[in-house]
Amino acid sequence: MIAALRTIWTMYVPILAALILALSWGRSIPGPVVVVVSIALVGAVLAAVYHAEIVAHRVGEPYGSLVLAVAVTVIEVALIVTMMISGGDKAASLARDTVFAAVMITCNGIFGLVLLVGALRRRVAVFNAEGTGAALATVATLATLSLVLPTFTTSAPGPEFSPPQLAFAAVASLLLYGLFVMVQTVRHPDDFLPVEDGGAVDDSDAHAPSKRAALISLGMLGLALVCVVGLAKVVSPALEAGVAAAGLPQSAVGVVIAMLVLLPETIAAVNSARRNQVQIGLNLALGSAMASIGLTIPVIAIATIWLSGPLVLGLGPTQMVLLALTVVVSTLTIVPGRATLLHGGVHLALFAAFVFLAASP
Repeated sequence: MIAALRTIWTMYVPILAALILALSWGRSIPGPVVVVVSIALVGAVLAAVYHAEIVAHRVGEPYGSLVLAVAVTVIEVALIVTMMISGGDKAASLARDTVFAAVMITCNGIFGLVLLVGALRRRVAVFNAEGTGAALATVATLATLSLVLPTFTTSAPGPEFSPPQLAFAAVASLLLYGLFVMVQTVRHPDDFLPVEDGGAVDDSDAHAPSKRAALISLGMLGLALVCVVGLAKVVSPALEAGVAAAGLPQSAVGVVIAMLVLLPETIAAVNSARRNQVQIGLNLALGSAMASIGLTIPVIAIATIWLSGPLVLGLGPTQMVLLALTVVVSTLTIVPGRATLLHGGVHLALFAAFVFLAASP
């Protein structure tokens, strides 16, 4: 009965959230309605996690984590473009802030939580170093090409790419992400499957849901994710007003948006770690960071054709230090293929530093 009630709840909540989104979209909403929208947003997040796990269980790894990462990122890109169109010059750095926040959240916040939960469950969190290392290398390359180089190029004033440079970064990002997906799903899928303590690959898929249930969950997942991003957009004016009233920098808006959008992946990754499937949680974390850059930069490059304002992509010195430290620490964490509570704590400390410096630069 509990399982039946949970299934019914996760079916109706996205529909209710979609109705609230339709009624509130494009309108100035008062404080009490903001609370209702926020509750609907949380419900849509929880429903998205449930349906994502159904789909992932049906298609198996590494396809399952790829489905959620790409789905969330595609809608995140749509949200960024929408806010840049309506924000004008004030949104010049929104893409950079949101993408960098996504990298920090996934590579430190989600990554650290997965290792922490996995180590608490089995004393040592075990994962595949080869696949995780390849994912980290791709994330580091994408982040450097798209977010670090604009600070040092001289063809355009400020931390911006010239049109040819932006085109190169967009094509390189898309091709590199596509190459990784091919390696993950076709050439070396075993490198991204959960491993047991002895290093053996665990590819068990017991009690997989039916094809019909997976298709229904796929549709509900798409609806829930649209509601997550749409409702986040609805509450963004109240969010921006709250950020301004608190005296926080404008970049904090991108951080909060990234946190809201990545909530489904965070919960799904932690649930995987609780089931002793640390590798799936790491696939979600690094796959989300990779998709966030590899899909956002090409779309933003195309959007600049009709966007009139500037596009600031280059990171500042503090952000580059955090990114470099994240890459170094992640490399040291991944190489052994085993992690303890300390490794998770170090990543969470870096995430806390990122959040604190975003609020108090």
